[in-house]
Amino acid sequence: MTRSVTDIIAGLGTGVYVNGQWRDAASGATFDVVNPATGEAIATLADGGADDATAAISAAGRAQESWAAVPARERAEILRRAYELLVYRADEIALLMTTEMGKPLAEARGEVSYGAEFFRWFSEEASRIHGDARRSPDGKTRLMVTQEPVGPSILITPWNFPLAMATRKIGPAVAAGCTMVFKPANLTPLTSLYVVDVLREAGLPEGVLNVVCTTDAGGVVEPWIDSGIARKLSFTGSTPVGRKLLEQCSRGVLRTSMELGGNAPFVVCEDADMDTAVDAAMAAKMRNMGEACTSANRILVHRSVLDEFGRRLTERMASLTVGDGTAEGTDVGPLVEEKAVDKVAELVDDAVSRGAAVLTGGTRGEGPGFFYPPTVLTGVTPDARLMSTEIFGPVAALVPFDTDDEAVALANDTEYGLVSYVMTENLDRAMTMSERLQAGMVGINVGVVSNPAAPFGGIKQSGLGREGGTTGIEEFLETKLVAIPVR
Repeated sequence: MTRSVTDIIAGLGTGVYVNGQWRDAASGATFDVVNPATGEAIATLADGGADDATAAISAAGRAQESWAAVPARERAEILRRAYELLVYRADEIALLMTTEMGKPLAEARGEVSYGAEFFRWFSEEASRIHGDARRSPDGKTRLMVTQEPVGPSILITPWNFPLAMATRKIGPAVAAGCTMVFKPANLTPLTSLYVVDVLREAGLPEGVLNVVCTTDAGGVVEPWIDSGIARKLSFTGSTPVGRKLLEQCSRGVLRTSMELGGNAPFVVCEDADMDTAVDAAMAAKMRNMGEACTSANRILVHRSVLDEFGRRLTERMASLTVGDGTAEGTDVGPLVEEKAVDKVAELVDDAVSRGAAVLTGGTRGEGPGFFYPPTVLTGVTPDARLMSTEIFGPVAALVPFDTDDEAVALANDTEYGLVSYVMTENLDRAMTMSERLQAGMVGINVGVVSNPAAPFGGIKQSGLGREGGTTGIEEFLETKLVAIPVR
C-alpha cells in the first residue's frame, strides 16, 4: 500500500548526507520545498553551504581508493538491488515526484520506469569495462591498456526529471567505481533524496555518495571544483551555467560532461502520416508539460499540410485536462514555479505582438498554483523570441516552410544542437535530413528519443559528452597504458 505523501516526506533525510549520515547544515540554515499545484510548502530541508561541501568532498576523497577496489560484480549487484527497489516502490515515488514537481502521476510513473532502467543498464555495464593488450609494431614492447575510475565526481542535476537525471549520473559513476558528491536541484530535491535512501538500502557503502541540497549552488559547487579532490564534473542544466562551470573546471583540468539547453526543431514534411506526426508532436511537445530540453520548441510544417496539421494538433491540445497532477485524469500539471509561468506568458505575448495567431490557449490561468494552458500558435515570425529561446512550457509554435532545404536551414538556425525530429514516410528523405540536421540525436517519426540503452547528448551549445548507452560509463573512466619491454 502506498504511503501518504506526508509520511513519505517524513521518512526522508534532511538534505545533507555525508559519509553515510544525514545531518543538518553546518550553518543551521533551511529552505522550503513547494508544491507547484498549490504554491504551499510541503517540506523543509537543510540548506547546505561551503562547510557542508568541504565535508562531502572530503568524504568522497577518503572513500575513493577502497570503493575502486570493490569488484565490478559487487558494484553491479548494488545497482541491481536499487533498480528492483525503485520498480517495487514506483507508485510511492511517483506520488512524491508529482507533489514536488507537478507532472501528472502517469508521467511520473513513466519516469520511475525510465529512471530505474539506468540502474539496471549500468549494473550490466559494470562488468564490461574493457581494455586491450598487444605488442607494439616493432615487437619490442607489450602494450597493456586498462580503464580505471576517473575518481571523485561532482554530479549536478536539474529539477525537471528529478529521478531520471539522478540515476543517469549515479548509475555509471557507481558502475565505474567512482565516489560522488551530488547536488540535486533545490526546486525538486525530495525525489533525489528518495533515490539516495534506496541506494543506502541497496548496500552502497558510506562515503561513496554524498549529498548537499542548497539554495546557493555556487557556494557549494565551486568549493568542490577547487578542492583538488574532484576529478570529474557531470552537469545537466542551462547553457549559461554550463559555460561558467567549464571555466571553473579549467582551473583544475577536471573531466566534464555537459547536457545543456536545447531548441529542438520538429519537421513535418508534406508526405508525413498525419496520425503519426500529431502523436509524435504531442509526445515531443507535451512531455513534462514542455519542461524538457528535448521538447519540440519550433514545429516546422510544410505549407501544404499546415492547416490540417494545425487543426488536428489544436484539437488534441485543447482536449487536455489541466489540474493538480496528483488527481487521476489530469493530463497537464502546473509548471514548476511562478517565474516559469511568467516566462512562458511573456514569450507567447511577444509572438502574438509580432503577428502570431492563437489557435488555443494563450492566456494564463488564475488562482493558486503555477498553471499555463496548452497553447498552439501559428504564423510565428522569425523574430519572435520563442524562436531562439527555450519555451519550457506547453506552447506549440507552428512555422511554415516550402522546401526541404528551407526546413533544414530553419532547423539549424540555432546555437543549440541537442535533438531534432523529422516526420516523413520517405526513407531516403529521412536519412538525408538526419545527416544534414545539426543535432546529437534525431527522431524519425517518433517524439521521444531518450533510452537508457542509447547515448544521450548534443552538439554545439547543447553540451559535451554522452550519457546512457555503452558510452555512458566511459565518461567516468580514464584510460591507462602500461608498457612492458619484451625480454
